[in-house]
Amino acid sequence: MFMEALQTGSDTLFVLFGAILVLFMHAGFAFLEVGTVREKNQVNALSKIFADFGVSTIAYFFVGYQIAYGIDFFDAAGNLVANNGYELVKFFFLLTFAAAIPAIISGGIAERAKFYPQLIASIVIVAIAYPLFEGMVWAGNYGFQDWIASVAGAEFHDFAGSIVVHGVGGWIALGAVIMLGARNGRYRADGSIGASFAPSSIPFLALGAWILTVGWFGFNVMSAQAVGDISGLVAMNSLMAMVGGLLAALVAGKNDPGFLHNGPLAGLVAVCAGSDVMHPMGSLIVGAVAGVLFVWFFTLAQNKWRIDDVLGVWPLHGICGAWGAIACGIFGQESMKGLGGVSLGAQVIGTLAGIVFALLVGLIVYGILKVTVGIRLTEEEEYNGADLSIHQISASSK
Repeated sequence: MFMEALQTGSDTLFVLFGAILVLFMHAGFAFLEVGTVREKNQVNALSKIFADFGVSTIAYFFVGYQIAYGIDFFDAAGNLVANNGYELVKFFFLLTFAAAIPAIISGGIAERAKFYPQLIASIVIVAIAYPLFEGMVWAGNYGFQDWIASVAGAEFHDFAGSIVVHGVGGWIALGAVIMLGARNGRYRADGSIGASFAPSSIPFLALGAWILTVGWFGFNVMSAQAVGDISGLVAMNSLMAMVGGLLAALVAGKNDPGFLHNGPLAGLVAVCAGSDVMHPMGSLIVGAVAGVLFVWFFTLAQNKWRIDDVLGVWPLHGICGAWGAIACGIFGQESMKGLGGVSLGAQVIGTLAGIVFALLVGLIVYGILKVTVGIRLTEEEEYNGADLSIHQISASSK
């Protein structure tokens, strides 16, 4: 009895600590956005991330978690505390993942999006859209994993959410950015680059990247969700992918501090899927490729395709998440010194399903809001900045 209580108590504390670390990552999302946007939009960046977390909690508690896992918390408190309340902290942990979707989207639509329509979008996404795909992959809902296994010989493997969280967030964000359009002055009528809109604060940008990097070890390692299942391999793979992404982005980005600080995040996004099955050398390669992909796709999106994704959340989370999920099917193989049990075919199918699902969600949700309540600030409001236009206060008194 004592050992059983010790085990459940340890698991509860373990998952709670993971939830706290990933909750702290939301501060990282906030400061990464604060440092990247212009000064007149810094208050809005902070406010969006915090408000999004609030509405996401309500949406996931009352609707989303039930859709994903068939579990609710409407029972008496005396029953909820069974096993030291493990199911409660597990909800907290998975909530921090779900709330990351609006936090990701926020960076793409920064500087010109209306405040309350974005909160409505966050509620719909976290209550319905995200849990549908989350449940398909992590709970086996609707026979999705069984079908993939019958076709490809293995289930779609996404240990910590390269696609389930990051890919879905990044591809929904692409749909949102397309519906919203570019910031005023970003491009000229002939399609050429207009204003560059440089980051307002590299120190804040760097702070956000560091917070995210540290918190990510809770995101990945504690996805085991039990002390007995913890693996040092996940921690080492996360470290190697982080460093690979950092160094690759440093070189590919030609010493640009924005690329440098997003590089480790690209590597960490990519390693989520296979961090529990890949060899550290494979993770280093996966992270390095992700760092280069981020630089390339961010540059192409901004300079060639006129996709005004302010923080580059589609390249960072959408592209690198897709790469990481597919790479799991390569570097997770025993022939590549991985642990095996994965299939490249299954990884491709699962990745494509996530991309199509998320892009459609982004286009539909933000498309409907665009034609009903509107999703964009007026030209004057955008010129004055979201801080004054929405919150009636600026980030500094000067």
